[in-house]
Amino acid sequence: MPETRATYFSVDIECSGPVPGLYDMVSIGIVVVAAGADGRLALGETLYLEVKPEGPRVDPGAMKIHGIPLDHLLKNGISRRECMLRVSAWVRAHTHPGTKPVFVGHNAPFDWSFVAWCFAAEELPNVFGYKALDTKALATGALALHWFDSGKEVLHELLGMPPEDLTLKHRADYDAQYQAELLIRLLEPDRRPPKGGH
Repeated sequence: MPETRATYFSVDIECSGPVPGLYDMVSIGIVVVAAGADGRLALGETLYLEVKPEGPRVDPGAMKIHGIPLDHLLKNGISRRECMLRVSAWVRAHTHPGTKPVFVGHNAPFDWSFVAWCFAAEELPNVFGYKALDTKALATGALALHWFDSGKEVLHELLGMPPEDLTLKHRADYDAQYQAELLIRLLEPDRRPPKGGH
């Protein structure tokens, strides 16, 4: 059945540490997933922003994961408030008429917590509301997997996708696009390879 109620927004964030408040969201990538003219889900526009850190702590291990230098962020990143205002405006502009925006993450509790905290810290309404769709949890049900087998390294084979490009992994816009492709295959089973084949 064609999707007519939701516009999905695949969101990935990179950060300076494990929890919001003490640490910062330093980049965010968002990809629209919505029904096209044929009623099938398709990828849409992408938003990518880098954010100037404002929190009291920076975890070198977290910074190493995404590889964005701290001095680059301090010099070129936009303020947290500007980031959230731009996210809100962009999401509203790309939500299809008659639908509601749905936040989608791969391990959504982590990414959503940073986004929700940033909206709250700036006293702005969360454009996504207080719910998020987690592709890891969705995969455990849709594919009858154990939670520990819901990582991208397993899902890409089951869903007929190429493995992640390790030269781009942990860049927020790339990760958002990759998990958007996961979402489409999870929601539209006929796009998956037949069982027993890849």
